[in-house]
Amino acid sequence: MLLREVGYAKPTSVEEAIALLADNDGARALAGGQTLINVMKARAASPDVLVDLNGLDGLAGIELRPDGSLEIGAMTTYTELLESDEAKARPILGEVCATIADVQVRNRGTIGGNVCSNDPTNHLPPLMVALGAELTIVGREGERTVTAEDFFLGVYMTAVMPGELLTKITIPAGRADGFDAVTIGKDGTCILNAAASLEGEPRVAIGCVGAVPYRATGVESKLAGDLSEDAVEAAVSGLGAELDPPGDVHASAEYRRHLAEVVAARAILQAAKRQRS
Repeated sequence: MLLREVGYAKPTSVEEAIALLADNDGARALAGGQTLINVMKARAASPDVLVDLNGLDGLAGIELRPDGSLEIGAMTTYTELLESDEAKARPILGEVCATIADVQVRNRGTIGGNVCSNDPTNHLPPLMVALGAELTIVGREGERTVTAEDFFLGVYMTAVMPGELLTKITIPAGRADGFDAVTIGKDGTCILNAAASLEGEPRVAIGCVGAVPYRATGVESKLAGDLSEDAVEAAVSGLGAELDPPGDVHASAEYRRHLAEVVAARAILQAAKRQRS
């Protein structure tokens, strides 16, 4: 289906982009366009103005800080992240990005676009929660930083308000992480995914079971000391009963509850293996 007529703006600075978004009702930021253009074609979204963020200084790039944390510009593509030497400081980021869709999508799709769309089946929202990421948002009133848990508000809803932009994501230092997913075909849409980190206090997040990633605090509280396969399986036992996932043509709610325990255990065991290495 062809796009309906839409306005287009190409700002030359972040400040100009924010002004365009704030002053035009129905304006939407255009990053890689891998999600937005498709939903526009399907008439599921009808912005009046597209504000193209490509080429703006300060919105892309990856910086490895002295403390080992990573600062990732919102316009950084999946391919840039998975090929980045700096990002290898937190290997799970590139590993997960390498499983998203196909090469064409990875070359255009952006980290910021993925988290800002907050499709419940996306890979990155649960990973951001598990890693303890912080997201920086800029608007006319200035800059603010929110945790990943506070960033995701609902299906296709985030803490980025009209007239604001996500500018960067900060990932703490660490390596003991895991991610696993069951997808529709190879590199397809996730039926269920899970991310885990054992850096400091354990963090486990489940995706595809609700409007926002589910923080499995009950599982986290059981992950102390013994991280053998038997101990991890005991820790995730009962997780499915906590969830109220949707059912669809790909998986029933009951099957997603089962998958949550299986996939969470796999992610935790990956993280445990990295912690020991």
